[in-house]
Amino acid sequence: MTEYLTKDLQDAMEAARRAAQRRSGRLCIHDAGEVHQVLRMWEDGFALAAKDAPILHGFVDLYDGPRHLYQCLVMTSRVEEGERIYEFKRHSRVADTAPVDFERIEDEPPLRLPPS
Repeated sequence: MTEYLTKDLQDAMEAARRAAQRRSGRLCIHDAGEVHQVLRMWEDGFALAAKDAPILHGFVDLYDGPRHLYQCLVMTSRVEEGERIYEFKRHSRVADTAPVDFERIEDEPPLRLPPS
């Protein structure tokens, strides 16, 4: 179908698709006090809009709205089709609770004070 569309119309459709991705996405990268909207994310990396994206190196934090998901070590970046593509060297899920050094039993009742 794209063979029959003019170049201007294809560019306009692509711009509209990217704008819809930016509006609907809640994922964002926090880097040194700056926040950048993530267009898409996959197992080995993520993409930002090329015109707005800085060249990131080192540790960044990945958020889904207000929830902190990952701490990421960003390794490389390149520009493809209007997106700056970043790859993870490593990314670690951020835990909501502190780690424990004992086994937690699922059905364990909460601790209670003995009746007086």
